[in-house]
Amino acid sequence: MSDRPELFTWGFASNPYPAYAWLREHAPVYKAQLPSGVEAWLVTRYADARQALADGRLSKNPVHHDESAHAKGKTGIPGERSANLMTHLLNIDPPDHTRLRRLVSKAFTPARVAEFEPQVQSIANRLLSEFSARGSADLIHEFAFPLPIYAICDLLGVPKEDQEDFRDWAGMMIRHGGGPRGGVGRAVKRIRAYLADLIHRKRADLGDDLISGLIRASDHGEHLTENEAVAMCFVLLFAGFETTINLIGNGALALFQNPPQRALLQAAVVDGDSRLLDTGIEELLRYDGPVELATWRYATQPLEIGGQAVSAGDPVLVVLAAADRDPARFGQPDTLDLARADNPHLGFGHGIHYCIGAPLARLEGRVALASLLTRLPDLQLAADPAELRWRGGLIMRGLRELPVEFTPESP
Repeated sequence: MSDRPELFTWGFASNPYPAYAWLREHAPVYKAQLPSGVEAWLVTRYADARQALADGRLSKNPVHHDESAHAKGKTGIPGERSANLMTHLLNIDPPDHTRLRRLVSKAFTPARVAEFEPQVQSIANRLLSEFSARGSADLIHEFAFPLPIYAICDLLGVPKEDQEDFRDWAGMMIRHGGGPRGGVGRAVKRIRAYLADLIHRKRADLGDDLISGLIRASDHGEHLTENEAVAMCFVLLFAGFETTINLIGNGALALFQNPPQRALLQAAVVDGDSRLLDTGIEELLRYDGPVELATWRYATQPLEIGGQAVSAGDPVLVVLAAADRDPARFGQPDTLDLARADNPHLGFGHGIHYCIGAPLARLEGRVALASLLTRLPDLQLAADPAELRWRGGLIMRGLRELPVEFTPESP
């Protein structure tokens, strides 16, 4: 396989899709050495990916892998072990996963998320008003990043006066290699300490927020330890903001690079027709989604994936970005088609670990893009797409910045 493309370089990060197409054709289940030095199987075909995501023999619990690799931060969410944040939905299997997911589901229902739309719209309007009179902005730092931070803070019940601290900590978490040494770990520990204190305070003064809902569920016959409650709130924050940043940023870039599709969506939004916006969000999730690789899985026994033998203890990473452009499942997979009807993408995963925050991500994506297209109708990219920088990191796919320009709004 001498013509195998290089993986995990900066050039690969800017456009991984040709490399993934090569893997799908020549090495659909491929053992790669990751930048951390850990070796893992990359699963790139849609059928294999869907099967692997639902395979009970692939555990989410890192106890089934080399413990030292996780302890050194080479697998999982950076800093989660040292901050005692391991017991969350991304790291556990049934029956604990079933119990915790049931508890969260009681407090985080699709109906509750739908009722949250006016608050998300209010946040989007406020953020746009902060730069709309200027004529230019960095769409990541000024819009895509703060919108889900403030939204998830409101949903969790973080007081307004504390939300700027959360914004700072979240910024440290997503800088990866671009911030000060140890910054991610410090931010995670600060968030953990804050959440533990907030949960303690809310027990004495329950409200109508998600943390209060978790406490109520825990106090009515279900069992949720303090560590589990803190870890659950942490992962809802972590998984809930970085994915939405990338959905908005990657989605806006895809629209800039596909003017006819952007024009169709803009016309539909202006006309109040939400159908293209609904299918369009699903297509943007498929076409250049916010999560490039599904979170870590570990084989609990010898098994086969796509005809490839996988040994017990081996890490397995399902490449959602590759599976969602598999021509065996999607017609013209490299073409953006916002009206695509047959679109069972894997952007939110599959099986028991299907993203519990998917309704919120969809809502935030719809509100964000509709607000941009209506408030700033001539919004355009203010940089050469080839010069845009993508953030480091293995799991997520997102831009560091997205400079835009537009006709300033009148004061």
